[in-house]
Amino acid sequence: MASKDAQNQRSRDLAGFLPGAPDPDHSLQVSPPTPGHQAWQPGLRPPGSLPPGLEHLSQLDLIIIHQQVELLGMILGTETSNKYEIKNSLGQRIYFAVEESICFNRTFCSTLRACTLKVIDNSGREVMTVNRPLRCSSCWCPCSLQELEIQAPPGTIVGYVTQKWDPFLPKFTIQNANKEDVLKIVGPCATCGCFGDVDFEVKTINEKLTIGKISKYWSGFVNDVFTNADNFGIHVPVDLDVTVKAAMIGACFLFDFMFFEHSLAGL
Repeated sequence: MASKDAQNQRSRDLAGFLPGAPDPDHSLQVSPPTPGHQAWQPGLRPPGSLPPGLEHLSQLDLIIIHQQVELLGMILGTETSNKYEIKNSLGQRIYFAVEESICFNRTFCSTLRACTLKVIDNSGREVMTVNRPLRCSSCWCPCSLQELEIQAPPGTIVGYVTQKWDPFLPKFTIQNANKEDVLKIVGPCATCGCFGDVDFEVKTINEKLTIGKISKYWSGFVNDVFTNADNFGIHVPVDLDVTVKAAMIGACFLFDFMFFEHSLAGL
């Protein structure tokens, strides 16, 4: 009899922690949410429904993006295709991204150029494609601002990153495949990043709650001036939908092009 009582007590203890754990006497009470309380509600996917190749993102709350040094561009003062390593918090590479664009666009359209970035895992499989059309980024031309399309796997659209018009701050919206707003990204008024990191805050749609940030890490005066090697960190809730995390990786690429891309030719 004592053993049965102990088992029931243990079941009640576990009920608050394990999904589906029994609560024989219904003694656990759940308080209703407080009206007006701002809380982040992640959109969880059922097990096995993750886009193939994005399962690596499911347990990450920090994604590091490291742009590879462009030695040819340093020597010749020309713009070459960007390449990025995408790593976890331990510095282990999980993906590699390479830009595909034509020389004409890189030379004459510079940071506004149309391009495609292909994201490949360590087995050589392409798991994500980021398409960037040629568009404007000036607040004086609000009808044709920046936009990215994210596909995962390639051929299946999972989200968009769109620039929103604002006269003072760089603002962007992360959208799902149906172009419904999911999150907003708000950058600082000045993105030069002199002697410090540049943070883009990830917020809920009403911009009242910050759930993460995208940081461009300052790598030192010499690296910032004489190379194109930029480092970014994406800080997000671990249970954020992997397709939203993929869109935020695309947002990092876009921010690099828009705010931090330079070459010796432009000095």
